[in-house]
Amino acid sequence: MESVHNLVCVSLSDYLRNLPISTSVAGWFSLGLKDWMRLVPFGVAVGGLSYLSLQGLANTPGVGPALKERLAKCPGFRGNRVNENIKMENNKVVDTIDIEDMGDKGVFCRCWKSKKFPYCDGSHNKHNEDTGDNVGPLIVKKAA
Repeated sequence: MESVHNLVCVSLSDYLRNLPISTSVAGWFSLGLKDWMRLVPFGVAVGGLSYLSLQGLANTPGVGPALKERLAKCPGFRGNRVNENIKMENNKVVDTIDIEDMGDKGVFCRCWKSKKFPYCDGSHNKHNEDTGDNVGPLIVKKAA
C-alpha cells in the first residue's frame, strides 16, 4: 500500500505540479515543443477517462437512452453494436424465408440475441430485463 500511496500522493502530485499549464490564453501560444510533449500524456489520460466515463453513462439504463441520442450527434462516438454474434463474417446479415415454407405463422427475432436467428427464441425477454428495452419479435401471419 505504501507504493500506491507514493505513486498517488508524491509522484502524481509532482508530475501535475510540474506540468506547463498556462494561466492565460496567450500563455498557451508561448509554450514550446517540449512543453507540449509534456502535456500529451496528461491530455491522453484525461481524454481517455472522459471517453470511458461517457461510454459508461451511455450504457446505464435510465441515463443511457437520452445520452446516447446526444452522443450519436457527436463526431467520434458510435453507438453499441446490436448484433454481437450472428454471422459476423458477413458485411450484412440477410435472410430469405419462403412464405410457403413458413406455415400459418412465423415469429422472427428483432433483438439479435436469439440462438435460432432469424427465428425468435424468447431471448428478448432477458435482454429487456437487463437493459430496460422493450423489443419483441416480429410475428407474420397468413391471412385467414
